[in-house]
Amino acid sequence: GFHGDNMLASSSNCPWYKGWEKETKAGKVTGKTLLEAIDSIEPPKRPVDKPLRLPLQDVYKIGGIGTVPVGRIETGILKPGMVVTFAPSNVTTEVKS
Repeated sequence: GFHGDNMLASSSNCPWYKGWEKETKAGKVTGKTLLEAIDSIEPPKRPVDKPLRLPLQDVYKIGGIGTVPVGRIETGILKPGMVVTFAPSNVTTEVKS
């Protein structure tokens, strides 16, 4: 990978490299490049039918923008215009973007 070999396209500079394989729910996946390996990653299934759960990682105060909470959505969905309440502080606000 140092010189770009097997990153985006299979390289003849590595004749010893036979590629990789992994088992997925859909079956066996194989490839030779880093890009193919990244493309084979299956995103985790998140329960969108449950209430919104978003543990906060940090809160940024950005001039001209406002307060921006940052975290990862564990369950549910988040859309602009939704009204959300943060627990345990019971602060309610509208999602802007």
